[in-house]
Amino acid sequence: IIASTTSNSNAVLQIDNARLTADDFRLKYENELALHQSVESDVNGLRRVLDEITLCRTDLEIQYETLSEEMTYLKKNHKEEMQVLQCVAGGNVNVEMNAAPGVDLTVLLNNMRSEYEALAEQNRRDAEAWFNEKSASLQQQISEDVGATTSARNELTEMKRNLQTLEIELQSLLATKQSLECSLTETESNYCVQLAQIQAQIGALEEQLHQVRTETEGQKLEYEQLLDIKVLLEKEIETYCLLIGGDDGACKSGGYKTKDYGSGNMGSQVKDPAKAIVVKKVLEEVDQRSKILSTRLHSLEEKSQKNVANSLCSINLPS
Repeated sequence: IIASTTSNSNAVLQIDNARLTADDFRLKYENELALHQSVESDVNGLRRVLDEITLCRTDLEIQYETLSEEMTYLKKNHKEEMQVLQCVAGGNVNVEMNAAPGVDLTVLLNNMRSEYEALAEQNRRDAEAWFNEKSASLQQQISEDVGATTSARNELTEMKRNLQTLEIELQSLLATKQSLECSLTETESNYCVQLAQIQAQIGALEEQLHQVRTETEGQKLEYEQLLDIKVLLEKEIETYCLLIGGDDGACKSGGYKTKDYGSGNMGSQVKDPAKAIVVKKVLEEVDQRSKILSTRLHSLEEKSQKNVANSLCSINLPS
């Protein structure tokens, strides 16, 4: 990711450099285009001045041609008059005329030519001075624009550099954010796994608790059943004691419960004391909660009913 980020930054840097180069060429093109347009406008102005000077020159040439024709016409008239005068003067006639001196057209034309040349030179100097003034102001403006462009280009380069630095920092922060998101996702997955394990443990504990409750309820039922059996056995013992010894209270033992099972009919045993009697004793060891801990069976053979009663009533076992 870092290598891709670096390559992307290099590509962005090259694109920015190319864009800056294109902007420089665009600025140069615009400056050259503005200079070209200003020079072209100046040339157009000078062309208008040149057209005006050409028109003036054409007018002067037309006037020159007109004056030349007039001078030719005047020379021709003068020549004809001279010829007439020479023909008339063939008889030695002297004619004196008081006439105004003639106008020297050559001097007049030279003066006019010099005036037009001076005017043209003045116009040329004025146009050259105007052009130089405009060129100087344009050059000054161009130099100011170039300075402003250079400062703006430097500022733009600095801003581009800051932008690239900020982009690199942004990329690094994005990479850090992505790594933190990955670590957060991993932590969440770990905690989810741990939570699932804890929930499984809680489920197992709840199941064990349910089993314990079930076993407790079963033990409670067994305890109640055993308690009922105990009550029944006590009633049977009391009945047996009443049957055997009457109201003798010695049969009530403190720690054990006894069950006597005869091998024959109890009534026949009582009636015939001479016969041997087989007595079976069931000894049940009961704790403080009336829970049967152990059961033992004893078989005793007695000769008389009295010995049987004494054997049943003389056993005292701890509770």
